[in-house]
Amino acid sequence: MAKKDYYETLGLDKNASPDDIKSAYRKLAKKYHPDLNKDNPEAAEKFKEVNEAYETLSDPQKKSNYDQFGSAEGFAGGQGFGGFGGAGFGGFEDIFSNLFSGFGGAGASRTTALRGDDVQVKMTLSFKEAVFGCKKDINITRVENCEHCHGTGAKDGTKLHTCSTCNGTGTVRYTENTMLGRMIREGICKSCNGTGKIVDEKCEHCNGNGYNKVNSTISVNVPAGIDDGQVLTMRGAGNAGIRGGASGDLHIIVTVLPHPVLDRDGFDLNLKLYVPFTTLLLGGEVEVPLTDGYTMLKIPELTQSNTVFKLKGKGIKHLNSNTYGNIIVTVIAETPKNLSKEEKAALQKISQTQSINNYSRYKTYLKDIQNI
Repeated sequence: MAKKDYYETLGLDKNASPDDIKSAYRKLAKKYHPDLNKDNPEAAEKFKEVNEAYETLSDPQKKSNYDQFGSAEGFAGGQGFGGFGGAGFGGFEDIFSNLFSGFGGAGASRTTALRGDDVQVKMTLSFKEAVFGCKKDINITRVENCEHCHGTGAKDGTKLHTCSTCNGTGTVRYTENTMLGRMIREGICKSCNGTGKIVDEKCEHCNGNGYNKVNSTISVNVPAGIDDGQVLTMRGAGNAGIRGGASGDLHIIVTVLPHPVLDRDGFDLNLKLYVPFTTLLLGGEVEVPLTDGYTMLKIPELTQSNTVFKLKGKGIKHLNSNTYGNIIVTVIAETPKNLSKEEKAALQKISQTQSINNYSRYKTYLKDIQNI
């Protein structure tokens, strides 16, 4: 049977520190715990391997023996699962207890502080507000610590006493028999809801919860160049934490209203500009709308319809940068809907001249083809 590599079992290399070993073990022990993987028959075996590896690598002497001789017991060889083999998992209770003691158990006092939930809201911006940035106020509903009891849940001026069920730790531990032997489980104390304290008299403003739902107005600094669908995150502006935990974040989903003629593509702007066909023939200048104001675009004579011009640096500002996108202008010939007699006569004269020239070129073209 192939020899097991304890480092590989924990997903570590031989240079792993004690903290790395402990962290990897906690993660894998929770991942493969049989109670959490009842539908996976391989989880129990994997759980044993993880514990075996941890028991060896967490002990400096055993780790030294393993690194040098390939066995926790030194050159003489091992004993089944190391410390587990002859004891029928005798040391498992302590190891599993230590696993959860790192999260506040093992008799240590804790308040099981929990981070507050994130809050998600939507914010609508005009095209100009998104392009140039702005300061905008939004209304949100979030959970905030009660200002009267400061989150304790106790009436102002009253005291809290230590929970007798958990002795102030906020957690209770109990033993459970499983297929792997005795397991020590740990959970939040239901008597004090994990606070370790019992309220003598509840705060009347929050009914002893320590928090309330409050409508708040938040001022948001919108950066220039933000786009539709992007999310602004304000750290710590979400729901208040429980039992002294950190507040959640506020996520603001941005909707940007479209511009009447400018279509945004990243930090560039696309514009279809309809100009009189005479301007394309004779050349001239036309006004091009910008994000703020207008600029003049010079059209060379005999410009074809659908010709593309690029106005560099006239587009949208890159986020957190001093560079700008471009405006891409596609000029399209616009024909008149009505003609006066004079205009029609002038166009017919031009048409006759163009027809003669085109016919001459057409005859030359036919002659060239015949000579191939």
